[in-house]
Amino acid sequence: MALFVAKVEKIAEELEKHFGVPERLATKDPLSELIFAILSQNTTDKNRDRAFAGLRARFKSWEEVMSGDVKEIEEAIRVGGLAPQKSSRIKEILRIIYEERGKLDLEHLVNMERDEAIVYLTSFKGVGVKSASIVLLFSLGKPAFPVDTHIFRVTKRLKLIDEKTSVDVAHKIMEGLIAEESYYPFHMLLIRLGREYCKARGPLCSRCPLFSLCPSKEEFIENKKVKRI
Repeated sequence: MALFVAKVEKIAEELEKHFGVPERLATKDPLSELIFAILSQNTTDKNRDRAFAGLRARFKSWEEVMSGDVKEIEEAIRVGGLAPQKSSRIKEILRIIYEERGKLDLEHLVNMERDEAIVYLTSFKGVGVKSASIVLLFSLGKPAFPVDTHIFRVTKRLKLIDEKTSVDVAHKIMEGLIAEESYYPFHMLLIRLGREYCKARGPLCSRCPLFSLCPSKEEFIENKKVKRI
C-alpha cells in the first residue's frame, strides 16, 4: 500500500507541474448537482451540459420538472442520450424528495456523515456511487472521490487499480490512496489527463506528462494503439 501511495503522490506532482493546481469551480446546489450527474451518465461532457441547459431553459424550477409531462422532460434532455430513462428517473427522484421533505432541495445532506449521505443518495434508482460522490465532493465539500470513465480508464492504465476491479470498488481503492484534502485536485487532474492525453482510443503516449511513470505505455506502443502526432 505504501508503494501505491508514493506512486500516487508522484503522479499528482507530475500532473500539477504540467497542468497546474486546479482551482475549485463554482458549485451547484446538491439537488442540481445530482440531476447534472444523472444527465452525465453514458454521454459526453458536451452533451451532458447541453441536456442540463435544455432542461433549465424548458422549466423554470425543479417543481415544474416534477409536475411536468415526462415526454416534455424527455425532449428537453434528448441530446444527452437515454432520454426516456433519465427523464423518468429525474421525475421520480424529485417526487420522492418532495414527499419526504415537503420541498425540493437536498440541503439536509450537509448535516449527514459522508457514508450516510452516500447511502441516502444511492437509494434513488439510477444513482450509483459515482453520481453520489460527485454530489458530495462538488456541492457538499465532503470527502469522496468520484471515478468516472476517464478516471477508471487512466487508473487502470497506471496500474493503480486491477484490470478486473469494478467501478464501485475503484472508488474505495482510490480514496484509500489519496489524502482527503487531495480528492478534488487529483480527481480534476486525472480527468484532464484522460481527456487530453490518455484517451480511450489513440492515447497520446509520447506527449503524456506521465510517460515515464506509465507501466502501460509499452503495451500501447507495441500494439500500435498510440495516435501518431
